[in-house]
Amino acid sequence: MTPSTTLPPRPSRRLDGRVAIVTGAGSLGDGLGNGRAISLLLASDGATVLCADRDLPSAKRTVEMIVQEGGTASSLCADVSSEEDCERLVRTAEGFFGRLDILVNNVGIMGARGTAVEASAEEWATGLAINVTAMMLMAKYAIPLMRKNQPGDGGIRGSIVNIGSIAGLQGGTPHLFYPTSKGAVVNMSRAMAYNHGRDGIRVNCVCPGFLYTPMVAGSGMSDDVRDLRRRQGLLNTEGNAWDCAAAVRFLASDEARWITGTTITVDAGATCSYVMPE
Repeated sequence: MTPSTTLPPRPSRRLDGRVAIVTGAGSLGDGLGNGRAISLLLASDGATVLCADRDLPSAKRTVEMIVQEGGTASSLCADVSSEEDCERLVRTAEGFFGRLDILVNNVGIMGARGTAVEASAEEWATGLAINVTAMMLMAKYAIPLMRKNQPGDGGIRGSIVNIGSIAGLQGGTPHLFYPTSKGAVVNMSRAMAYNHGRDGIRVNCVCPGFLYTPMVAGSGMSDDVRDLRRRQGLLNTEGNAWDCAAAVRFLASDEARWITGTTITVDAGATCSYVMPE
């Protein structure tokens, strides 16, 4: 008997035949935000991607980029802070493609500024609806559809990846809201993994660090600030949206079939050595 016949099946990164929803899948212009990069990588490995964004033209541009590379995708305008839109998004995936295998909850905002003394309660509530409640609402409608899937390798029926932030793992920011909301995402991912692991649904969290993306850069970023952000890590390099997307693609695939309830930091080691600068 050859050794190869005694080995368990080798997991594949390929996502052929699977359907994914990525929220916040657009980006500014032709730039590369996390949602767009995630959509492109999932599609490049064979997934059909439903690209959702409140800004429909930006989601359509992501779809165009996927199609140009030979992938399959559709776009939909959705505001994930609306429960009606979350349900409509999942129902659209079911209507278009008949199934849902992967959900990437990517939408997030900086939210209320300032400390507890300074923050606006109204902006705080709005931010929680977008950064935390929206992920719960998407899961609320996605999980029942995932349960209908025939179990794959290891009995897996679906994978959810929530995008957090290293801000949710430590303090050191001048604003209370963002690390609070992202900390909630980290622990919600663990709790959700516990709730639905017996259903064959894996739930994990990716926490990016100081990546350079169009949303972070906004209307511009000085070279000094950009260099300061780069030097927060240990690798002396600048991260970008591909780095976040690669971690998401791994967690969505069968290569991560035995991983649930975990958090992956994509931060060049920033969280193991530095306090976040203001």
